Amino acid sequence: MRYQVRFVAVAALGAALALAGCGSGGGTENGGTPPSQDVGATADFPVTIGSTTVAAKPTKIVALSPTATEVLFAIGAGQQVKAVDDQSNFPAEAPKSALSGFQPNAEAIAEQEPDLVVLSNDTNNVVAQLTQLKIPVYVAAAGKTIDDTYRQITDIGALTGNKPAAEDLAKRMREDVDKLVADVPKRATKLTYYYELGPELYSLTSKTFVGSLFDQLGLENVADAADADGSKGGYPQLSAESLVKADPDLIFLADTVCCQQSAATVSARPGWAGITAVKTGQIVPLNDDIASRWGPRTVDLLRQIVDAVSKVPA
Repeated sequence: MRYQVRFVAVAALGAALALAGCGSGGGTENGGTPPSQDVGATADFPVTIGSTTVAAKPTKIVALSPTATEVLFAIGAGQQVKAVDDQSNFPAEAPKSALSGFQPNAEAIAEQEPDLVVLSNDTNNVVAQLTQLKIPVYVAAAGKTIDDTYRQITDIGALTGNKPAAEDLAKRMREDVDKLVADVPKRATKLTYYYELGPELYSLTSKTFVGSLFDQLGLENVADAADADGSKGGYPQLSAESLVKADPDLIFLADTVCCQQSAATVSARPGWAGITAVKTGQIVPLNDDIASRWGPRTVDLLRQIVDAVSKVPA
């Protein structure tokens, strides 16, 4: 099972989720590396964000989260990055290594001699171990809302000496998101949707990062009832029967790369031919990576959602 779906299964058992897919990369307006410039040359150090203090501008950063990797390169800190985890595949020039963000190993990380480590979870008590080795660590946990994305971008910008570029990126993202939300056609009745993380019918609720994006657009999530008490961590596994009964207006597939799901495979599932989204052709394929990260390319995901919603007849 690929990395993303394995994490969803762990989340369904109540563990922390840090999704990362296996998609294709490629340039987007909010991803990749901006023109090279030393925007942090006048930054003041030491810099402290929460419990993380960086004494001087870091030049050997280790990123153990695909989202963190995307953020670092998007704010112009790419040349400061020495190594990234084995799931970081965007941008293409990121120095991919055998390091794991899913099960981080303090000894392996320390061998890189980093002056800053950015990760998404504290599995294996790695933060305490690295702190004991006097290696600064910033935990950019999986976002719950788009505001978490803005905050993490500006935090990482300050810690790496790229504060102006980070603030500019966050500002542009906020403006883009606000415009996209404002442009969504108003409807008398909410559209319903199903968001698929894997063909095993793992989904997500409105209490997750991606779910919060749909919530901003006024859509109703058919998976919410499956985790009403929050015991599934926001990532329940649905049954085919419940999905057919829920009859969503839209189906979003975040498993097109990992699991080769498509409008054709979904339409061929037993009993699904009568679902409104299938009958009307409102099945939307997504890039697995963009659909599972909470970084700069979130704007691209939201734009695709808005485009799909706008095509549904009022």
